[in-house]
Amino acid sequence: MTKLLLSLHVLASILAVGPITVAASMFPRYAKPPVPGSEGPHDHDTRTAAFLHKICRAYALVGIAVPVLGIATGAQMGVLGDAWLLASIVLTAVAAALLMAMVLPGQRELLMDAPVPERRSAATRLAVTTGIFNLLWATVVVLMIVRPGSTTGA
Repeated sequence: MTKLLLSLHVLASILAVGPITVAASMFPRYAKPPVPGSEGPHDHDTRTAAFLHKICRAYALVGIAVPVLGIATGAQMGVLGDAWLLASIVLTAVAAALLMAMVLPGQRELLMDAPVPERRSAATRLAVTTGIFNLLWATVVVLMIVRPGSTTGA
């Protein structure tokens, strides 16, 4: 049962969190209005930005399976009280809160009509917030791989 739960947890992580991190990272580039007077191709494309926002929203719902399966796996393995797992749970909760409270609302805000200077600074703030969100997930992945007591010997 442990192998099945762990496999589902890893698959859910890859298939749900992966698309969110990629789409959220790409979003500010397409939502940010071009600098007035600049020449050359621009990435600004509200249709693409709206599509990336839709991906983030949909996969956020699917992403709920990741901590649920992770806690079930931890319980099955008898490691729910281990520091590395508790740290992972806290970081996952912080990442989820950041996604729900700042990333998704920030994307929604950029999709609405607002003056260009405000949208440009909002896109920059969103890019930083998304970077922090992605860094939290990267830290959780490292904790899952290099956890104390790992049986891999790595």
